[in-house]
Amino acid sequence: MIRVLLADDEAMIRAGVRAILETDEHIEVVAEAADGREAVETTRSHRPDVALLDIRMPRLDGLSAAAEIRREVPDTAVVILTTFDEDAYISRALSEGAAGFLLKAGDPRELVAGVRAVADGAAYLAPRVARHVIDELSGGRMSRGAEARARTAELTAREQDVLALVGAGLSNAEIAGRLYLVEGTVKSYVSAILNRLGLRNRVQAAILAYEAGLVEAEG
Repeated sequence: MIRVLLADDEAMIRAGVRAILETDEHIEVVAEAADGREAVETTRSHRPDVALLDIRMPRLDGLSAAAEIRREVPDTAVVILTTFDEDAYISRALSEGAAGFLLKAGDPRELVAGVRAVADGAAYLAPRVARHVIDELSGGRMSRGAEARARTAELTAREQDVLALVGAGLSNAEIAGRLYLVEGTVKSYVSAILNRLGLRNRVQAAILAYEAGLVEAEG
């Protein structure tokens, strides 16, 4: 089972999201929180696989809560769920270590897919958010591309293969199948890549893979 913490200051939103998630027999909402501080405390006590956080909440906003959760309960993946898709929110969410970014106005299937993806060790961005990121990376920033290529050049050929597949959104199990490796070996490769490149999570690794030209952006 994928154990989920759901944090939103609106009880009706929580009820709706819970109902969507629990249409999947492999997902269980184990706790709820009505503000960011409660979300951090409940994550500490329940240790869920995924913390699904709204951005605008009392006492502590979702982005600050995400940062605390990533520091204190690193095994819990954080997904931001919001009505807001401005670049500033996206950028901060990713910098705080969020593994996913979903929009409340999106397709309910995206919600389930996003939770399943991050629980499986992958990163997940809602299509509209992904478009923002890809457009930003495709905007002719040659210096960033050159810098990214220089950073990834220090990786081995196999590590570059793994990074490219992380950039394509594949989970460890999917990468293992694609490269004919065992899943534990892929996990070790991913950890080594993150450490060597000074990256906090798979989302940052995926962005670097795009910048370095290891992954082609879809039209």
